[in-house]
Amino acid sequence: MKKVIFMLVVISAFTTGIIFTGCQTSDQKVDEAKTKVQDAKDDLKEVQQDANEEAVKAATAEEWTIFKSESDAKIKANETLIANMKDKMKASGKKMDAVYEKNIDLLEQRNKDMRNRIDAYDNNSKSNWASFKREFNHDMDELGIAFRDLTVNNKN
Repeated sequence: MKKVIFMLVVISAFTTGIIFTGCQTSDQKVDEAKTKVQDAKDDLKEVQQDANEEAVKAATAEEWTIFKSESDAKIKANETLIANMKDKMKASGKKMDAVYEKNIDLLEQRNKDMRNRIDAYDNNSKSNWASFKREFNHDMDELGIAFRDLTVNNKN
């Protein structure tokens, strides 16, 4: 019986010690939570800054030169296509649809806008090269589709 009481006292003392040492006051918990939140915010800011720096990298000189020359070639091909369409329109002797003529003028303007965009891009600035390249290529592809759709005869 003495052993059981002794064990009960030891276990009770041990449990009480754990409870008192393991418990924190609410103020301590709040302070610790604020510290953790602030650390997380600081880490997030660092990660966002690193991601922004990575995304804003300018193109290398070689990459920019290749991209610009390829884009210029596409724009010149579009200009040639526009000139051919206008020549066919004049050479046919028939009055072309006003809509067809308006579409050619619209495509010519879009092509000029693309040339202005590529000429205005400053590779040395803090602009986002990857975003510019993706958007410019997308717009050039759409322009190519518009040219192809214009030459399709849907009238029967």
